[in-house]
Amino acid sequence: MPNLNPVSTGIDALQHAGFSALRGQRIGLITNHTGLDRHGEATIDLLHHAPGVELKALFGPEHGIRGLLDEKVPDGKDAQTGLPFYSLYGERTRPTAEQLEGLDTLVYDIQDVGTRFYTFSSTLGLCMEEAAKHHLRYVVLDRPNPIGGWEIEGPLADTLSFTAYHPVPIRHGLTVGELARLYHAEKGLKNELHIVKVEGWNRGDFWDATNLTWINPSPNMRSLTQALLYPGIGLLEFTNLSVGRGTDTPFEIIGAPWLDGRLLAADLNSRELPGIRFIPVRFTPHASVHANAACGGVNFHILCRNRFVPVLTGLAVAAALHRLFPHDWDPARYDRLLANKPAYDAFLSGATAEALVASWQPQVEAFRNRRKPYLLYDPEAI
Repeated sequence: MPNLNPVSTGIDALQHAGFSALRGQRIGLITNHTGLDRHGEATIDLLHHAPGVELKALFGPEHGIRGLLDEKVPDGKDAQTGLPFYSLYGERTRPTAEQLEGLDTLVYDIQDVGTRFYTFSSTLGLCMEEAAKHHLRYVVLDRPNPIGGWEIEGPLADTLSFTAYHPVPIRHGLTVGELARLYHAEKGLKNELHIVKVEGWNRGDFWDATNLTWINPSPNMRSLTQALLYPGIGLLEFTNLSVGRGTDTPFEIIGAPWLDGRLLAADLNSRELPGIRFIPVRFTPHASVHANAACGGVNFHILCRNRFVPVLTGLAVAAALHRLFPHDWDPARYDRLLANKPAYDAFLSGATAEALVASWQPQVEAFRNRRKPYLLYDPEAI
């Protein structure tokens, strides 16, 4: 049966309400190419033409306002509206006082992927801090969490950075609106926060239950499968391993010139990890780590996503690399995205993936309770 009640995002709900939450306001919009209504019209254009709304400035996260760049993004001007555009990635990660001058409200509309180290959630929080500092309203046009809102995985970050903005688990199970409520309360921010809710989304829904068009949130996040793999496989990003950037299937494969894919796949398949199998492959990435070098590796084949446990899988892969290729794989920067020193020390000492997950399970359960006051969707079902 087709979905007779398709999901509406925050920008859809805002339109349905005649933009009433923003009427009479001078607006700065934090957005990128994912800021679209369900018919494909850009939030930029919708707010630019909205009656009673004065859109004055645009702010863009990592990859730029059109989502095409994997480098520092320059300031500029939007060709269609003529509005100034300010980059929030590179030398500057938050708006300046001069850029916020003359505004009443900052509006955030960006699709997230439900993983702590995906930097759009850091932009969400840093801009909220600046809004509070300058007594501006902060409005979040909410969007579904594409990998669902039930599951929570991974240790809480104990070393904060642009890839770990707040002490939350790797897979937090929150929408950006719910994250904003948690950030706002736990940081003690005093400005007004308003969330324009998604309509029709349930916590257990993956993206393909929404009937919304998939728009690549960033150049190397091209499918729901990749988004689901990302909390575990993305942890390997800063090590000397290709995670498939420069191929057609980033995060669905890993490899290196020194890696024996058959050995690694056999070892991982013998573990019988839930919902996934591993297939030996060879590939040559054309960008990023090991660019233009032939690599041995493995392809990740999710058999049952309702059983699949991304962070457990990623840890098992890392542990196998550490054990099978001790002189080749360098784990020195594996903690960059894990962002938890006790967990990293235990990993280096040889702890299994299962032991690591057990060690931080009390943190996960504490966070499950901690997040309850900020849930907007099915809060009684948790």
